[in-house]
Amino acid sequence: MRYAVEEDETTRVARLVDAETRAGQLFDAVVQAGLIRPGLGERAVSDSVRDLAADMFGVDRWWHKRIVRAGENTLLPYRENPPDRVLTDDDIAFLDFGPIFEQWEADFGRTYVLGDDPRKHALTGALSTVWDAGRDFFAATPDVTGEQLYGHVYDLAVAIGWEFAGHIAGHLVGQFPHDSISGDGPQEHIMPGSDRPMRRNDAAGLPCHWILEIHLADRAAGFGGFFEQLLDIGPNA
Repeated sequence: MRYAVEEDETTRVARLVDAETRAGQLFDAVVQAGLIRPGLGERAVSDSVRDLAADMFGVDRWWHKRIVRAGENTLLPYRENPPDRVLTDDDIAFLDFGPIFEQWEADFGRTYVLGDDPRKHALTGALSTVWDAGRDFFAATPDVTGEQLYGHVYDLAVAIGWEFAGHIAGHLVGQFPHDSISGDGPQEHIMPGSDRPMRRNDAAGLPCHWILEIHLADRAAGFGGFFEQLLDIGPNA
């Protein structure tokens, strides 16, 4: 199904930022409700977040599959579908959700540490450090390409002692479904082979807006983490 494209850029930006704001509120409510805790399976957490989103915002559609990963499952890329895993004491978990708010996409990811493991807590700090560095590089490089931004965050992650575990570092975002306008190839992602300037218009003549996502891992220790949000607009841009 295709929806009418919102032509007013100020409105487009406002709606994308509002969608992300609501996603952040949803994640805050997930924590306040204690939905990420030992003894719950990943699917149960996902279902609880789905129900909470419906109650809070009337969300009934998600533009990509809902992801809750814990323990060793946090090492796996997006396309994998591992067996359900129960969260344990001293665990680590991340949530990656793409709720649709009034036809506008959000894409939001955060990592949570259940215990006191210092390496896992260090990972949560590294995620935001690498994300912030990616945003700063984007802001300082007017003609930056997706390939260049990917290389920047990849190299920084390795330099501070982590594996960059994602084959992409982000993607376009917009009115649902954004890929009906923009496509789904390398140029629509922050990844190797994405050699066009990120600051450009899409096939419909609309300014491109981007999500930056960071997936880091300590493969030897058996865990990873994830962080994503809007890159070029909103309060963090």
